[in-house]
Amino acid sequence: MDFTSHDIAIIEQALQRAISSEPKDSKVNHYREVLSKLRNNAAAAMIGSDKRAVLHDGLRYDYDDSSDML
Repeated sequence: MDFTSHDIAIIEQALQRAISSEPKDSKVNHYREVLSKLRNNAAAAMIGSDKRAVLHDGLRYDYDDSSDML
């Protein structure tokens, strides 16, 4: 499943609210762990999407070996 940057921002906000309103430290630690993973994976995904954009520049190269037909 691909998340947009907007989706990630909403999930991040929800986790931050859960961290600030949760009285149990054990749950807070889990929320912080998930938030950390989300941020790391989101950063990696953004870098990956930039590389894909460079690799797929919209140009298609068609190599024609018409010299064989002479």
